[in-house]
Amino acid sequence: MTALSDETPSTSLRPSIHLTDAVAIIVGIVVGVSIFKVPPIVFGHAGTPAIGLALWAFGGLLSVIGACCYAELATTYPHSGGDYHYLTVAFGRGVGFLFGWAQLAVILTSSIGQMAYVFADYAAKIYPLGPAGSLITAIAVVVVLTAVNLLGVSTGKWAQNILTLAKIAGLLAIIAAGFFLAFGAVGGTNSPSIAVTGNDAPVSPAIGLAMVFVLYAFGGWNDSAFVAAEVHDPHRNIPRALWWGLGLITGLYLLVNLAYLAGLGFAGLRASTAPAADLLERATGIQGKVAMSLLVMVSAAGAINGMILTGARVYARLGEDHALFAWLGKWNHRLGTPSRSLIAQAVVACTMILLVGSETGRDLIDRCVRPVWRDGLPWEEYFGGFETLVAGTAPVFWAFFLSTGIAFFVLRWKEPHVKRPFRVPFFPITPLVFCAMCGYMLYSSLAYARSLSAIGIVPLVVGIPMYLVSRKKSVGRTS
Repeated sequence: MTALSDETPSTSLRPSIHLTDAVAIIVGIVVGVSIFKVPPIVFGHAGTPAIGLALWAFGGLLSVIGACCYAELATTYPHSGGDYHYLTVAFGRGVGFLFGWAQLAVILTSSIGQMAYVFADYAAKIYPLGPAGSLITAIAVVVVLTAVNLLGVSTGKWAQNILTLAKIAGLLAIIAAGFFLAFGAVGGTNSPSIAVTGNDAPVSPAIGLAMVFVLYAFGGWNDSAFVAAEVHDPHRNIPRALWWGLGLITGLYLLVNLAYLAGLGFAGLRASTAPAADLLERATGIQGKVAMSLLVMVSAAGAINGMILTGARVYARLGEDHALFAWLGKWNHRLGTPSRSLIAQAVVACTMILLVGSETGRDLIDRCVRPVWRDGLPWEEYFGGFETLVAGTAPVFWAFFLSTGIAFFVLRWKEPHVKRPFRVPFFPITPLVFCAMCGYMLYSSLAYARSLSAIGIVPLVVGIPMYLVSRKKSVGRTS
């Protein structure tokens, strides 16, 4: 009992995540800050309000199709780590190693860092922080939420539930403000007929580009598979959590975009850089900007907490299976947390914040990458520090996402007799559509990032010799 109270492998975990917790994780991670930034870009490329709304609905449909594939994988293989386990079983230990390493080195940790800086940027809109204050605030939110999760899985999931509920309440306030402006105005420019029909200046549609941003806004729901081993009654609750979570997200996204159109009009939405803030300011006055800043901070904190909670499970599985990261593979049985993985994740994310979020750090990175880019990284071309980092790692993210789609077919072929409590409907069309979506996003992210994609590819390549060293250490242990 004493040994179990300290650190053990994840195989000793007891289910502690209920259906509502899993839904909160999905909603909390997916609904980050994109819904406050992306809609003007989507409608700017859509051509008409109707097409723009149809693209949001189609993004939800594609996400549900992907969720069906993950529902089969997660119920068939309800192991901690999600994609890590599927890729390992389908393609071998090397691919699983590279996935886990890439998540720790750049993909998940850079996303955590990006959201932390969004949190700090909006905190500065309420109270001026200065450059050093923003840096400290970004690090502080990562440290605090990591500490919350170190207190136990129950603490982490309750924090997620509270942040998600607050986020939904804020989105409902935006929806109410938009329709109040539309139906409260008498013959004004905010009337529903003008806002929704959008008889504005003609727009040259770029549907494919608009869809990239829509799918970006829906990204992150697959992270819920990382905690599959901790879900109560996974055979029933994992599919339900995915469908209910994505159904709620799609409904909220459609209503929020309708509210933007109703309150700002089509032309006003396309011209806005912060539609939710403009909408709340128009509905409530100057305090709308303060309310919007608080809402974005809550939304960013929910996304950070969800990624911290789920991401640490991947590194713990990496440590259990590979000698080089064995120190990450222990769990605190009493608290139900992979404590070492949580700390390692926070250290990497905070290091990225220091490097990418400060001028000194960016100068250091520029000097290191000048052999590849003569003038250093094109920070401004990709909208600043963390946006640049996320753009550069997106191709690797979509490559692994596509690999999981392919793994679906491989596992059906390799293990046809394994019991599958949930089987994806309309096989093989459903997983083929999912793979096509991932392939399209991989192509689009490569076209957008161009040579910047080396940010994600280089750590991935570095992971190959690391895996060989790890495999040699494992052989040495067993011999």
